[in-house]
Amino acid sequence: MQYPIGKFEKPEAIDASHIQAAIESISLLPSQLEKTLERVRDEHLLQSYREGGWNLRQTIHHLADSHINAFMRFKLALTEDHPTIKAYHQDGWASTADNQADIQTSVAILKGLHARWVLLMRNMLPEDWEKTFFHPEHLRSISLKETVLLYDWHGRHHHAHIRIIIDG
Repeated sequence: MQYPIGKFEKPEAIDASHIQAAIESISLLPSQLEKTLERVRDEHLLQSYREGGWNLRQTIHHLADSHINAFMRFKLALTEDHPTIKAYHQDGWASTADNQADIQTSVAILKGLHARWVLLMRNMLPEDWEKTFFHPEHLRSISLKETVLLYDWHGRHHHAHIRIIIDG
């Protein structure tokens, strides 16, 4: 199943309660992943959640790669006037040599990264959430309030994929 929690759906209007719920979810993701991964066995690492999908190892490393990029997008939008972000080829990144590393390396990245990202977001002013960046692949401006909801969904989406693999 490609979308076990459904596709991302942006609310028509994003309010402070949406943002706060997303921040809370993002703050919990690393510990939730750690708990799920307590049950991982070596044979799970190369298993995919669906035909043609990434294996568990690639999925964990992808989460770290993707959320690093999200954090950087936040920093750019908060410190520059409507910056154009750098898109990246996710499948290409999933096939680089560092994706053979122990999955705990990316779990550690997520723990530290999410601690900083959540601290940043909890200290943003209401007007900061309106700041935007331009995404060259999607050819549109994206606000930080939409971005936080997207990455909340993204973490839960891939966590569901990992649970599918582990739970069989």
